[in-house]
Amino acid sequence: MRNSAQFQNVVLGAVAVACLACASKPVSSAARSYQRSLKAMQRVEHLDLTAREPAVIEHPDGTLFVAGYFNESIPTLYRSNDQGATWERVSMGKDAEGAGNSDVDLAMAADGTLYYISMVYDRQKNEGTQISIGASDNRGETWRWKTVSRTRGDDRPWIDVAPDGTAHAIWNDGQGVSHVVSTDRGQTWSEPRRIHSEGGSSHLAVGPHGEVAVRITPFSKSGFVFNPAIDLIAISEDRGETWRKSAAPSHLKWVNWEEVDKDPNSIERWVEPLAWDTAGNLYHLWTDTSGVHLARSADRGRTWRSSRIVTTGPRPHYPYLTARGNGELAATWYTGTDSDLRAHVAHIMVAGNSQRVVMSEPFLVDAWKRQQPGDTTHHRDTAGEYFQIVFLKSGELGAVTSVQDIPAKRTGFTWWRFKD
Repeated sequence: MRNSAQFQNVVLGAVAVACLACASKPVSSAARSYQRSLKAMQRVEHLDLTAREPAVIEHPDGTLFVAGYFNESIPTLYRSNDQGATWERVSMGKDAEGAGNSDVDLAMAADGTLYYISMVYDRQKNEGTQISIGASDNRGETWRWKTVSRTRGDDRPWIDVAPDGTAHAIWNDGQGVSHVVSTDRGQTWSEPRRIHSEGGSSHLAVGPHGEVAVRITPFSKSGFVFNPAIDLIAISEDRGETWRKSAAPSHLKWVNWEEVDKDPNSIERWVEPLAWDTAGNLYHLWTDTSGVHLARSADRGRTWRSSRIVTTGPRPHYPYLTARGNGELAATWYTGTDSDLRAHVAHIMVAGNSQRVVMSEPFLVDAWKRQQPGDTTHHRDTAGEYFQIVFLKSGELGAVTSVQDIPAKRTGFTWWRFKD
């Protein structure tokens, strides 16, 4: 956490082709062509509790799950058994009470074990206080909950699962990034161990052979701690026993939150996403004032080849990335602010030294905020620092965005289904 049912087609898309350059230096994109390609085939609005920074996952049997958070003391989870047409709230069990009211993430094991990680945030003291993990092996009907940390400053948890069923979770607390492992479907978790003694838990991804990649960035403890020199990717090839750390290929410019609006070349940053494909390639997505950039490593983060995949107008920010197969990626990000704020979805295919990017038309998210106390004007908002996307068994893409219009009593989430 940082302090601070309808149907609609969207038809205009774009295709960009770019060459990948040598290690760690972004290069200009090659020629682009445009076509009507990535379409929003489904838009379902589910109104209930506020679902900020919603997470989304698909069960092996096709059941969809969406998690989010609001300002109460219980985690929230929704389930769809009809490909997103309708949604129901899932009971998390009495042991979930007090398990979380802030940042969440979902993960799914190959055997169908569903994991839900959640953070507790004390809004009076402006600090996180707890990280808990729930696991369910019957599609959310029953849960087992474990608290893995009760540390002042706990923040930004992530969870992912290796093909062999080993579950990994990370978070930060202002004193570094912590990691735990479960090898028994969430029945027990290891004692927390530090990956790094400074920085924030920006993202987590687990590879096809159990490789673990963690993005460590300057902000931690809900943004109250800022270490500008910390900008790393940590890789473990032994389930987190040891870590190899190196500079991120993005070479980003980090500034404190209060300085972002003063500098036209600065971009708000929080999640700097990573993803592994099934061939063992590691990808990193980021944004700057020139556009959206993708880096690929074929040697587990030792060297990188990077390119600018999209050139945008308004500043892109808050990216997210996922992968499947060999070189197939899905990405999201936002551009602009307030009335110019738009969301973007891209389907990226990487083959050899070339890549093809199929984009949706920019679309609006129904989330709003007040700029300051007493402000009566509606301002468009992202309702968090990313929005998640997932590859579906159908071959399509599923994404979820927040609905946040509290004065109008409209809260919940919007489910999107995209198809090339």
